Amino acid sequence: MDNEKMERGLGEALIFIRRLENCPPSYLYDPERKEFFEIVWLRDEDALHEVKDKQVALHGDWIYLIPPYRVHQLNKAGKKGVIISFKREMLDDDVKEFLLDVFRIFNLQGEFSCLKADDSMSVELDQVYQLLEAEYLRDAHSLIMLKALLKVFLLKLIRLKEAAFTVQDINEKRIYEFMMLLEMNYHQERNTDFYAGKLRVSSKRLNQVLKEKLNKTGMQLIHDRIILEAKRQIIHSESTIKEIAYDLGFNDRPYFSRFFKQHTGLSPEQFQKSVREHISTKSNTLVI
Repeated sequence: MDNEKMERGLGEALIFIRRLENCPPSYLYDPERKEFFEIVWLRDEDALHEVKDKQVALHGDWIYLIPPYRVHQLNKAGKKGVIISFKREMLDDDVKEFLLDVFRIFNLQGEFSCLKADDSMSVELDQVYQLLEAEYLRDAHSLIMLKALLKVFLLKLIRLKEAAFTVQDINEKRIYEFMMLLEMNYHQERNTDFYAGKLRVSSKRLNQVLKEKLNKTGMQLIHDRIILEAKRQIIHSESTIKEIAYDLGFNDRPYFSRFFKQHTGLSPEQFQKSVREHISTKSNTLVI
């Protein structure tokens, strides 16, 4: 792979592709990385996370799908595989139903998603990846071509995850709009009425749609997003619990601690301790 392109920072890039064995350490600390969707595809390796299903072999092809703003440090030393990072702009021209499928497989409401590919799927994915990498490494690569190949790669991941594509209807579009509004406004707007108003539906109707499609109400999803950000800051930032609480709009730290424990079963301090223990034993921050 082209060394100059490998060492270059993310900068204004919309997509960045690299082999794990050639991934520069600077990539992990690039401040722009947080804005990217990230696909980490381990080839013929042990899983990085704890595999709870004892029927699933630990060794194989593991695909980690990490949404924006969930920047994870990965112990990649000696690992075989690839990383594909891309900004949402690579998808924005596409239909909302496809975008919703992408958000689902990336577990937009969670820390990360993980898929295991069997031999036949790995062959299919590799065929697309080879074309994607070859186009990316061209001196004058085509963004249109990269978008098309990335979409094919993502569609194969969707097939692997769900075995069927999302049924297209107006409610799927509403969910997509809600998820985007939530991502941009959850710091300030924590009432379902705000999002329903933006979507021009009643709060009751919005909750019906969300409950039907995601099995959660608008308020539950808002709370999930707040907890996700709290976890992210506890895992990745140097901020104190008090500072994190204030950043998330909690003027009262005890109330933040009660809120956090109500939704996670752990106090912020207990979660922080569990994260540190996980990092020390697993050498990564893939904490659910």
